[in-house]
Amino acid sequence: MADNVDHDRRRFLGAAAMAVAAAPFGLIGCAHTDSTRTTRAVPPKSTLRTHIPFSPLKQVDAGVLNVGYAEAGGADAPPVVLLHGWPYDIYSFADVAPLLANAGYRVLIPYLRGYGTTRFQSSETLRSGQQSVVALDIIALMDALKIEKAILAGYDWGARTANIIAALWPERCKAMVSVSGYLIGSQKAGGTPLPPQAEFEWWYQYYFATERGRAGYATYRHDFAKLIWQLASPKWDFDDATFDRTAASFDNPDHVSIVIHNYRWRLGLAEGEPKYDALEMRLATGPVVNVPTITLEGDANGAPHPDPSSYSNKFTGKYAHRTIKGGIGHNLPQEAPQAFADAVIEVGGY
Repeated sequence: MADNVDHDRRRFLGAAAMAVAAAPFGLIGCAHTDSTRTTRAVPPKSTLRTHIPFSPLKQVDAGVLNVGYAEAGGADAPPVVLLHGWPYDIYSFADVAPLLANAGYRVLIPYLRGYGTTRFQSSETLRSGQQSVVALDIIALMDALKIEKAILAGYDWGARTANIIAALWPERCKAMVSVSGYLIGSQKAGGTPLPPQAEFEWWYQYYFATERGRAGYATYRHDFAKLIWQLASPKWDFDDATFDRTAASFDNPDHVSIVIHNYRWRLGLAEGEPKYDALEMRLATGPVVNVPTITLEGDANGAPHPDPSSYSNKFTGKYAHRTIKGGIGHNLPQEAPQAFADAVIEVGGY
């Protein structure tokens, strides 16, 4: 999930165990039944799937980054910003983008820091993966593109980023689609020990906490990411071309540093940037989100994730939950593009 390694041991934890497994990121709220929650079957798989790359990619200076991004749809259409997770990239939205563009949206899909063609403008900038700075990257991108307000939609790191913007800067977020619900966390929550079965689900965090783990990820990042894809989406029959298209984005020179910092920061093993301490303190309180929101979950998500009942109270605006059936795993927009696009269009009408 966030910074990316969502692993599924080809088995589901029960609802209670999943809620517990989410605790390291402060995902657990007061559980209550959400009467708006429904279950939907995933529509037939999109016929738009292709290995043709987004073209042409664009670049723009935004804050501390020069951001690479794909764009589709009319320049004057209502904007939607789609945010990917780890270990994935903009191609999670390859089939979502044309659906939204055809529905009348301007679709923007940025590479997050450490991925693809996104680069730091200064060698002096800390290669931080802490949650607040990734959100600030997207605010800076919106500023650079003169986008005052947009629908934000994402999963994994991207969902957390959308959550943060919706909670702290609701004036910039028209509405939100968030896979796996509420993902804002804190270092304090990340330091809370879990039962052994739940800890087992987060094995990669402990691997990344070691220098052996950093070296291993740097050396084997292609194989590591492919393993995560298989574990997090055990029923997704992706081919090598689909994986390799995304894996190329991990060759970014800052990728390993940012991924490692992200997970070490969560466990309190790495310092963040002091200038963002105030933001992290606000996030640690678990702020509610009052913008219109639809949360999504795949019925075969092998990555640790909370039960929807544990976070529905975090969304105080108009809200609905959808469970997407059909063997859909962690990378929901790529595995069920029509369902994801439908959620964006629906929440945009709230």
